[in-house]
Amino acid sequence: MRKRSLLLAAVTASALLTPLAAATASAAPAKYGDDFNGDGYRDYAATSWSAKGGGGVGVVYGTPTGPGTTERRITQASPGVPGADEADDMFGEVRAAADLDGDGYGDLAVSATGENGSAGADQGSVTILWGSATGLSTGTTLPNKAPGSHNGMGEDLATGDFNGDGKQDLALVNRGVTYVYRGPITRSGKTGTVTKLDKTSAFDATALISGKVNGDGRTDLVIIGNVITSSSAASDAWFIKGGSSSLTSGRTLRLESQSGEGEFIERGGDGVIADFDKDGYGDIAVGTSVHSKHKGRVTVWYGSSSGPADDTRITQSSSGMAGTPENYDQFGSSVSAGDVNGDGYQDLAVGVRDEAIDGKDNAGGVHILKGRASGLSGSGSQWFARNTAGVPGALNAHDRFGGLVRLRDTDGDGKADLYANGGYGSLRLRGSATGIVTSGASENLGVDVDGLLQ
Repeated sequence: MRKRSLLLAAVTASALLTPLAAATASAAPAKYGDDFNGDGYRDYAATSWSAKGGGGVGVVYGTPTGPGTTERRITQASPGVPGADEADDMFGEVRAAADLDGDGYGDLAVSATGENGSAGADQGSVTILWGSATGLSTGTTLPNKAPGSHNGMGEDLATGDFNGDGKQDLALVNRGVTYVYRGPITRSGKTGTVTKLDKTSAFDATALISGKVNGDGRTDLVIIGNVITSSSAASDAWFIKGGSSSLTSGRTLRLESQSGEGEFIERGGDGVIADFDKDGYGDIAVGTSVHSKHKGRVTVWYGSSSGPADDTRITQSSSGMAGTPENYDQFGSSVSAGDVNGDGYQDLAVGVRDEAIDGKDNAGGVHILKGRASGLSGSGSQWFARNTAGVPGALNAHDRFGGLVRLRDTDGDGKADLYANGGYGSLRLRGSATGIVTSGASENLGVDVDGLLQ
């Protein structure tokens, strides 16, 4: 994501949820939000390049055995895509998928946080690339509800049916504030009601996580944000309950904090919602790699009928975990959920991108935490690095293996595989009845790891 300077401000009181426009209707959405050509297989959309440096999206279409063999690159110079390919637009920097117009094909929301506009430099923009029988083609720019210089519209994106009407909605961050655009979103740019979610003057939204937490069938939203004052820096997770008529502000959980002058960084990090204890409620897992001098940790906030309830914290010092927490390990630099052993419990992959191994700084590695009725813990966890027997590639300093992790079943065997990137090449390790295994490991993925959308 594009980093922005944070304003130092004191914490104030209540949340503001302000309606801004009116809604429309459409048909039922596609089964998979990232099935852009409607063939029943999930597709892949990764950050790519453009001729003039404005950025792009590399799209690879899925097959029964995983990614296909051809990549199609889409930029703002592509036919029917709004805007122009201009240096530092950062088109494709952030992506989220859903069938936003309800035509049965997945669509791709793409941010360009460096896009200049009538309100000034780096105003930002979000474009919807439309799915069809032939895949993604043409696009529509989303209305900007808060245009301004350096606002960076689209710093993060999330999709879901937040009001349970069967139509997919889109949430985005614009200058530290979250806006939820109700679906359907049409190719003419018309959207439903837009809701503004702004917690306090000190809370600066940086990341969005969507999923079903309380079992009512509607998608809920978790907004991760920095809380910076003159004497401290912290990150919070703010739960927003989906509802038929409105979004409701819920509990806030402190993820991490430090005393003294705050760092001008996005503190909250990566997150996902999945049912790790198989109780029917989605659980929220957030990696905060800056925790305790960047040792890092993962917070798991368990779902219930009333929303998120109990929480637990996992670090490399938790019982059963490999390694020990050290400054700048960055445990939790990336997280992803999937069922790696087919037991019905969602498991969690946790990247530790700057783990030093055998004297190699920033070598990196990945933990796999197993889901069970008692929830996630270090018990029975797995650890993979370049020096793990059967893992391809040599152990190298500054590889940052596990800087981005994804769990996804790409071969249809009912078990999620681990995809992990690194500076010396990305890997796929297969899921099995015993968990992730190194046999059959692949270095030729056919797609960038960041093309596997959460």
